[in-house]
Amino acid sequence: MINPAVHRSQLANGIIVLTIPNPSADIVSGRFFIPAGSRWETPARAGLAQLLTSVITKGTERLSALEIADRIESVGAGLGADTTTDYIKLSLKTVKADLVDIFKLAGEILRSPNFPEAQIELERKQILQAIRSQTEQPFNNAYRQLRTVLYGEHPYARSTLGTETTIAQISRQDLVNYHQTHIRPDRLIISLAGRITPDEAIDLVTQVFGDWSIPEIAPPTLDPYSVTTQPQYQFEHQATQQAIVMLGYLAPPIQDPDCIALKLIDSYLSNGMSSRLFVELREKRGLAYDVSAFYPTRLDTSHFAVYMGTNPSNTRVAVSGLRAEVDRLCMEPLSASEVQTAKDKLLGQYALGKQTNGQLAQTYGLYELLGLNVDFDLQFNQAIQELTSAQLRTAADKYLSEPYISIVSPEFSASTERGDGRSEMGDGSA
Repeated sequence: MINPAVHRSQLANGIIVLTIPNPSADIVSGRFFIPAGSRWETPARAGLAQLLTSVITKGTERLSALEIADRIESVGAGLGADTTTDYIKLSLKTVKADLVDIFKLAGEILRSPNFPEAQIELERKQILQAIRSQTEQPFNNAYRQLRTVLYGEHPYARSTLGTETTIAQISRQDLVNYHQTHIRPDRLIISLAGRITPDEAIDLVTQVFGDWSIPEIAPPTLDPYSVTTQPQYQFEHQATQQAIVMLGYLAPPIQDPDCIALKLIDSYLSNGMSSRLFVELREKRGLAYDVSAFYPTRLDTSHFAVYMGTNPSNTRVAVSGLRAEVDRLCMEPLSASEVQTAKDKLLGQYALGKQTNGQLAQTYGLYELLGLNVDFDLQFNQAIQELTSAQLRTAADKYLSEPYISIVSPEFSASTERGDGRSEMGDGSA
C-alpha cells in the first residue's frame, strides 16, 4: 500500500485526527504526536523529555504501573512512549475488539500521569546507565562530537538522553511542569491506521479527548536558534579496536525543496551493498569494517553525514577516501543509470516503509507534525522522478563542499592530513 486514503479532521479543541483505513487485518495502530522533544528543552534540563516519556506510562491518578501493564498485557496489546529531537510520541497497537479500552487507557496516560517518585528514580537509573553505555561506543562518541561542532549552542547538538549531570538534577516537579506546558489538545496529533473508519476514529477521539479544554495560557514557542558554526576538525582518543571517521555537513530541513535532492544523494551513497561508499571504500579498497551515510529528517537545520569504521592505522586514508567520494559528487555528474538506480532504491525503500498499520500511522502522523500535507507521498515521488544529474550536482556543490570532521580512535598521528594535502590539525584538535 503506497498511497492509501488519508482522512484528516480537527476537533474543536484543536486535536488533529488522521485516519488511514486498512481493513486487511483486524488490527489498529495509533500514534499520538506532540512537538515536545529534546529540541524544546533547556540545556540545564537536557533529557527531560526522555525521562518524561520513560515515566509517563508508569502510573496515572487512578492506576499504578502494575495495573497499567496488566491491562495492556492481558489483551496482548502494545502501548509505549518515546522521545526524539523534534517530538514525543505515544504508540499503541491492538486488535479492533480491544481498541476502545486501550485507547481510553492511552488517553488517561496522556492526560493524567502522576509520575510516581519510585518510578522516576528507577527510570533515572536506566537512563544514566544508557548514557554511560553510549560513552563506551566509538560511533556514538564520534556522532556526539560531530553534532557539537555542527550545531554549537543549538539543541540539536545534545543527545535526547541528556547528560549524567542534567538527568540527576531533574525533579518530579520538572516533569509535572513540562507535561502541563507541552501536552495539551491544541498540540496533539492522533494518527490511527487499520480496521477503523474515519467516523469511528472521530467518535473515539471525541469520546476520550473531546472534553479536554485548551489551557488559557498560550502554547509554548521555540527560542530562535541560528546555526552559524564553521567547519572544523575534532579528535577524541578512545581505547577501542577500530577508529570511527565521520564527516558532516549542515543540510536543509524537511520543508526545504533541496531536501529531496539530498535524500536521493544519501540513497546513492549508502543504500545497500551496491552503493557508492560500500563499493568504492569497502569492496575495492578494503578500508572499511562499516561505511555508510545518513541524512536525518529535521524541523530545523539538519545534517548530512558519511562515516567509516576502520582499522586505526587507516585513519588518514579513511578521511581522504570519504572526502574524495563526496567531492566527486560536486565535480562529476552521475550517469543516467546511476541516477535511476538511486531513484529506484529510494522509492522502493520508501514504499516498504509503509506496509504495516504501525508504519502508516507513523508516516502520516509525522507528515502532519512536520508541516507536510497528506499528499506529500505523491509530491515526494514526483519530485524524486523529476530530479536530474545536474540538479544533484548543484545540491552537492551547495551543501557538501567543506566537511566538519569528527574522529574517534585509539591512536592518531598529528601528521594526519586531508585528501588535498592540507593539515587536519587545527582549532579544537586534541
